[in-house]
Amino acid sequence: MKKGQVCEGIVERVDFPNKGIVKSEGGTCVVKNSLPGQKVSFCVNKVRKGKAEGRLLSVIEKSPKETESPCPHFGDCGGCVFISLPYEEQLKIKEEQVKKLLDTALEGQEREYLFEGIKASPSPYEYRNKMEFSFGDEVKDGPLSLGMHKRGSFYDIVTVSECKLVDGDYRRILKATLSYFRTRDTAFYHRLRHEGFLRHLLVRKASKTGEILIALITTTQQSMDLSEWAESLLKLELDGKIVGILHTKNDSVADVVKSDETALLYGQDHFYEELLGLRFKISQFSFFQTNSLGAEILYDTVREYVGKSVKKDGVVFDLYSGTGTIAQLMAPVARKVIGVEIVEEAVQAAKENAKLNGLSNCEFIAGDVLKVLDELAEKPDMILLDPPRDGIHPKALPKIIAYGVENIIYISCKPTSLARDLQVFLENGYEVERGVAVDQFPWTGNIETVCLLSKKP
Repeated sequence: MKKGQVCEGIVERVDFPNKGIVKSEGGTCVVKNSLPGQKVSFCVNKVRKGKAEGRLLSVIEKSPKETESPCPHFGDCGGCVFISLPYEEQLKIKEEQVKKLLDTALEGQEREYLFEGIKASPSPYEYRNKMEFSFGDEVKDGPLSLGMHKRGSFYDIVTVSECKLVDGDYRRILKATLSYFRTRDTAFYHRLRHEGFLRHLLVRKASKTGEILIALITTTQQSMDLSEWAESLLKLELDGKIVGILHTKNDSVADVVKSDETALLYGQDHFYEELLGLRFKISQFSFFQTNSLGAEILYDTVREYVGKSVKKDGVVFDLYSGTGTIAQLMAPVARKVIGVEIVEEAVQAAKENAKLNGLSNCEFIAGDVLKVLDELAEKPDMILLDPPRDGIHPKALPKIIAYGVENIIYISCKPTSLARDLQVFLENGYEVERGVAVDQFPWTGNIETVCLLSKKP
């Protein structure tokens, strides 16, 4: 295969997260956003060490397993990969992806590990409790858009007014906001020129309580009274209840949702969600699993894997603890749980949540795991790991291993990072007993994995 060559082929499988492996007359090529069984046309855009990567041009023939997508934005929006397949087929793909990665990572392990397949999301549609919509235009100089990035584009925005990952309240809030600012001809922040006002619309809604928190993220390049916009949202007929509306100012060049300054337009700056009998206070930037009902499946799995490994007089380290959800679930079965998280706001929320739930044996520390482990006097009896997508810092891994605890539970939202880290654990006296995938993100290329590691005798 040569760069620039246009080829046709059949997609044999999809590797994590969305890498279609296409067989053609010229050889094998990785083509993203394709599905098993499809016949596709693609353009080769990279050839390195005999491995080719291509850009999908068109689907010549659909996969025999494909159905009509329930979402009109599928193919334009970059959010979903598998929504034109039955849910059971998507689960099979993700299960095979995780199993393949774990098998490869654990080739050097002496004893067999138990792979327990994949656990489905309780609801494959309308499951998200958080969405960050972007302002922009779908075509150059087109009307204002509000939604998700167009597939393969950094600049173009598709208005996802019928998105199936969120419930009707999100769609009503999106439409009302877009209509309000279109009517006033308000400019969006142009990512290339770094000019404009509107950046993002953040909507968070609790699945259990129905409470909704909304934040409009803008630059400071324009002064605008947003009270009328907030009032227009409060007049909407929603299934849930708006408890807070915020105006967040962000002049960063990076295309990320962050705050230089936040003003309260209505209500409060937080909302409450409930998981497995515990109550959590969540603010604008608090980390919280984006699928509340799926999170209950995930955390119940963690509790099952913990089993009797934690003694009543034991100490548990919850590293990368976020808002302390897992730590609080472990608190009733341990003497003490210590959570470490680099985001200070999340740590503050974790402390408040532990107090809210009447848990006095949880300690939360703000800081980088790499540095905090050097300062902790306590020694753990068990370690829970739930790192960000890139996995554990290579310099933090030896420090974690040096504690020599009997059991470690690793929760990962990126199985390729998990597979890399597991090889280090294997080289240092640990082996994987059990592993399972949990579908927290239906229709997307993402998947959670839980592994129980034990120290070799």
